[in-house]
Amino acid sequence: MYNSYDIAKRIKHIAKLRKIILQEMFETCGMGHSTMSHFTSGTIPRADNLAKIADYLGCSVDYLLGRTDNSEINK
Repeated sequence: MYNSYDIAKRIKHIAKLRKIILQEMFETCGMGHSTMSHFTSGTIPRADNLAKIADYLGCSVDYLLGRTDNSEINK
């Protein structure tokens, strides 16, 4: 089972590495400014929102879900 806290942790990690401001990312992706607090309080993001976040961060959904430790997208 996926853990929303771990997903939030990975989102924060990649955003920090890429110098991305989370609030701007969520707004650009069409999500509210409280989205991260939902993740850290136990709400698993919808698949379409997770895909938008992964695309914005330039990483895979599998990385955000913890299915791989490789954040790079294979092209």
